[in-house]
Amino acid sequence: MTKTSTLSPDTAVLRETVPAGAYWFHKVGAGQIFRIVDLKGNQAADTLFYSAADPAERYSAVDTIREQRNVYLSVGTKLMSTAGNPMLVITADTVGRHDTLGGACSTESNTVRYALEKKTMHACRDSYLLAVTEHEEFGLTKRDITHNINFFMNVPVTPEGGLTFADGLSGPGQYVEMRAEMDVIVLISNCPQLNNPCNAYNPTPIEVVVWDPA
Repeated sequence: MTKTSTLSPDTAVLRETVPAGAYWFHKVGAGQIFRIVDLKGNQAADTLFYSAADPAERYSAVDTIREQRNVYLSVGTKLMSTAGNPMLVITADTVGRHDTLGGACSTESNTVRYALEKKTMHACRDSYLLAVTEHEEFGLTKRDITHNINFFMNVPVTPEGGLTFADGLSGPGQYVEMRAEMDVIVLISNCPQLNNPCNAYNPTPIEVVVWDPA
């Protein structure tokens, strides 16, 4: 399901471009609207959410999938926490499907999936580790890097129950927009993956836009 937003970036309180391979690590307050824009198309934004009040409560793929009875995310999806609380709700989406199964790439998975010489290539987990190291104020460590959402990423489930990586479904300027239901800490790795088609083998920037409640 797709739905466009009525919000204009001109009224946003924050608007930032995140280069390919970089991270975005910020607090989004309850009631604020948070948008991720795929500027060039076919990019993947690996995203983690934590409760700002207690980061031990964080996004849960299991609870989100069970609550929606769907492995893909789109308009109306409630992103659930490990405590069973709604963290964010997707309010607008011009793509219509986002992955919550594929996980974040790492040097280890690059080796297993592709080749031994791919291990030293940059990966989303490296971006997460750099973010928590450079931002001690959020109180997160390596132990807090858990299962993430891959916005814009296309990971079809095979009839046998396996996962495959396919060309992304989004194009230039497509976006997904969420309303925070609690104060959340948002950590995005703008995926640098060069070995599968999730980024069209060409990682590109994304944009993050935040609005205050109306």
